[in-house]
Amino acid sequence: MTPLIAFIRAWLPAPTVRRLAALALMLISVLGGLGTAQAAPCLIVTLTGTQSGPAAVNGLAGAGTLIRYGDESNGCSALKLQFDAGRGTTQRLSQLGITPVQLDAVFLTHMHSDHTEGLVDLMLLRWMYWSKADDIDLVCGVDAPPERGHSLSCTQLARHMGDTFIASGEIAERYADDTSRRKGGPADLIRLKTFAPARTGETVWSRGDVRVSAVRSTHTADHVSYRIDTPAGSVVVGGDAGNDTLRPPRASSTSAQVEKLAEGAQVIVHSTMHPVMAPGGGSGMPDAVYYRQSLAADLGAMAKRTGAQVLMLTHLAPSLGSTRHGPFSVPGGPLTVGDYQRAVAPSGFAGEVIVGEDLVSVKLPRSGR
Repeated sequence: MTPLIAFIRAWLPAPTVRRLAALALMLISVLGGLGTAQAAPCLIVTLTGTQSGPAAVNGLAGAGTLIRYGDESNGCSALKLQFDAGRGTTQRLSQLGITPVQLDAVFLTHMHSDHTEGLVDLMLLRWMYWSKADDIDLVCGVDAPPERGHSLSCTQLARHMGDTFIASGEIAERYADDTSRRKGGPADLIRLKTFAPARTGETVWSRGDVRVSAVRSTHTADHVSYRIDTPAGSVVVGGDAGNDTLRPPRASSTSAQVEKLAEGAQVIVHSTMHPVMAPGGGSGMPDAVYYRQSLAADLGAMAKRTGAQVLMLTHLAPSLGSTRHGPFSVPGGPLTVGDYQRAVAPSGFAGEVIVGEDLVSVKLPRSGR
């Protein structure tokens, strides 16, 4: 017994001591509750890459979006989900202080290299340094039917993830250096989770308070779009989705399925085509390439109809400051952030329009909203 407690017991009646003890416990409980209340749930959306297509422009990373969720006590980062992993994803994550082993899952929208080639780099690094870690979930649609004489296969991508390095002998060499690594290379670290995409959103992955749903959307035969729901808010990652009607006449260039998926979501992240690239305007871009992407104004109109707070334009075609989009010209010269914002303006969307640059972020819930 401490001298202070002995003093209190000696000079105060027992009932008073008990009342003081009860009051102290109550204060501790209240203060503890206040500490818990301050750790409010939060979510951060970060564009890890904004380059459109396989071209290399101004050091931009390939398409990708990082979703971090948690609360204020852990910097909104208890859970980390990567949607698409284009060229340079690992480097962009490193700029955020995130290593490959810290990702909880990777989700792919479709089997185009500008959305997937960074996954090889990411998985090779995870195998190299964190081979003892748990497998990572790779979530994607089932193999698409061979409508054009070939199949688009996430399963094959996962299975052959490290084949180049196996064929070169590097995997065997690295394994000989450290036999705690998985002998089969990066593919051995993948827990593949495929799903059959439907026209309405269905849950394809969940953990704790976080649920990810997906919908079939038009671009390639295997294309899907995702919605992430958390207590802090909801985000839709549209990928390269376009309208099921592949060219005008049509009411919109955007996907009806993605619009349904986005109802009530606070943030929409979507690939974007600027109208300056339209056929007949001097860009040289073929009709099929132009019309299979969503136009900036139509994305604004979709965001307005769904009640979004923020529209994040990414996978910009053409890239900011570029005179060319791959082999195609940019009529009138390089575009600016203002050019994309003006392209959205006719839609009447009153929320925030973010013209994507690598590592730009949005936090939910939005302050003051």
